[in-house]
Amino acid sequence: MIVEQLSLVDFRNYAVADVALGTGPNVFVGRNGQGKTNLAEAIAYLATLGSHRVSSDAPMVRDGAESAVIRARLAHGDRRVLLEVQLNRQGSNKARVNGAPVKPGELPRHAQVVLFAPEDLQIVRGDPSWRRRFADQLLVQQAPRLAGVLADYDRVLKQRNALLKSAKVRGIRGDALSTLDVWDDKLVALGTEIIEERSRLAADLAAPIAGAYAAIAGADHSPEIGWALSVRGADREDGGDEVTDAGATPIRDLFRQALSVRRTAELDRGLTLVGPHRDDLVLSVRGLPVRGYASHGESWSFALALRLASAELLRAQSRLGDPVLILDDVFAELDAGRRSRLADLVAGYEQVLVTAAVEEDVPTALRARTVRVEAGTILEAADA
Repeated sequence: MIVEQLSLVDFRNYAVADVALGTGPNVFVGRNGQGKTNLAEAIAYLATLGSHRVSSDAPMVRDGAESAVIRARLAHGDRRVLLEVQLNRQGSNKARVNGAPVKPGELPRHAQVVLFAPEDLQIVRGDPSWRRRFADQLLVQQAPRLAGVLADYDRVLKQRNALLKSAKVRGIRGDALSTLDVWDDKLVALGTEIIEERSRLAADLAAPIAGAYAAIAGADHSPEIGWALSVRGADREDGGDEVTDAGATPIRDLFRQALSVRRTAELDRGLTLVGPHRDDLVLSVRGLPVRGYASHGESWSFALALRLASAELLRAQSRLGDPVLILDDVFAELDAGRRSRLADLVAGYEQVLVTAAVEEDVPTALRARTVRVEAGTILEAADA
């Protein structure tokens, strides 16, 4: 898959933008703050329905505007598809595929993008929400229907938390809150599917992560990946670091048991303490957690390996061809060895988009086509 044309209206610092892109490497060059990353963010949004920089859509709408539009023409071999999404400050977003209205959740069926940015260092070093977000966005690309499952889980979680907070204020304790059982059923049904899909994803990523890490770092540090599940008592949101074995008990049964055990604590705190929203994706090298133990270079290598493994997974499983690879301001953060090895690893993809403040930071092999950006304006696009 490749992006042939990208058009923006009132997106970030772009009043209007229109840029043509080609197969192979494309480099967006410009000083910091000019809008290079905004182009990358717009393309990735079509595939993930989210930003790698902010948790809500409103910041992506240009100051003073009520909505922003992202429009892209994609090529899947000889087939073309035109995707469009309108991000609204108020009300729900709207989307179109080839001019026909669709739900925004349909867009990832047509677009697959893997974006790596400096913010990704937070996946390996930040709090668990970064890792959950990484996993869930990849799951949506693999199976777009899961966007609905995740949204429904968040809705049920908010309703259940509201009920728990209300009960706390009213002093209700024990089994007196019978209406909680209805929300428990919904939470368990949706949460079980999410936990099972995340677990499958971790298993599928294990081998490609090991290969990508060794290729980037130039050494085998035995990278590993696995989930710490709150339904098994491993709640890192409360400071626990235990990684538990999956065992033979079905997740659905574990979930119900954990909710029963934590009922009193949940009523005391007015908060749901069990479920995929409390889980953590535990990453380790050399038998130690990356978070807190890995060096800066090891952390970068693991973050890159996560994205490259994601690309390999999508490439192997998708009917859309290669995902579009986006490397957002990455090369300035890497030493010469990692720059060269990363360039070699991504060179074979159908389309690679690179952003850089300094063109010379990008290995020569990836500078086939350059797009210059200044203050929200596309100045020129030229082939090397």
